[in-house]
Amino acid sequence: MLTITHHLLDSASYLPSPHCNDRPVSDDVSLLVVHNISLPPGEFGGPYIEQFFQGELTCNTHPYFDEIRNMKVSAHCLIKRDGSVVQFVPFNRRAWHAGVSVFEGREQCNDFSIGIELEGTDDLPYTDVQYQTLGNVAAAVMHHYPAITQQRITGHQDIAPGRKTDPGRSFNWKTFRDHL
Repeated sequence: MLTITHHLLDSASYLPSPHCNDRPVSDDVSLLVVHNISLPPGEFGGPYIEQFFQGELTCNTHPYFDEIRNMKVSAHCLIKRDGSVVQFVPFNRRAWHAGVSVFEGREQCNDFSIGIELEGTDDLPYTDVQYQTLGNVAAAVMHHYPAITQQRITGHQDIAPGRKTDPGRSFNWKTFRDHL
């Protein structure tokens, strides 16, 4: 098994994103943020999320893509609908997933958090295998970064209220915690 800074699971794919940088304090990882994403919105299964996080999205493929043309974002991992994991940013580096955010009075959550994207939307149920995989990934992250406790796992909507709504009302926190 490769080190946690690059891969969590033997089955994870690694597609490096240029949208990351060094953390201000390298040993200050104490939050896990759950997100969702689908590209185009509400559609699953294409290569577009990977292309987006790698800065390679062809904007003329779909009208929505022109709207996000200049965005430079990433996540540490994406968990697809089938439970497969793609890692974009090593966990010891800062992914650009949280944006303007605050957790327990501390701003700039990207500095001290790990961002996990679920392929999904706020309104459609996530798959059972996504919850299983998220539980496995979160448990491995918590083992490596003991400052991340169950109380320090949150949704994007909780650290950017009014600006973000993911992982949305369709995300079942109890189901996720049962898989930890």
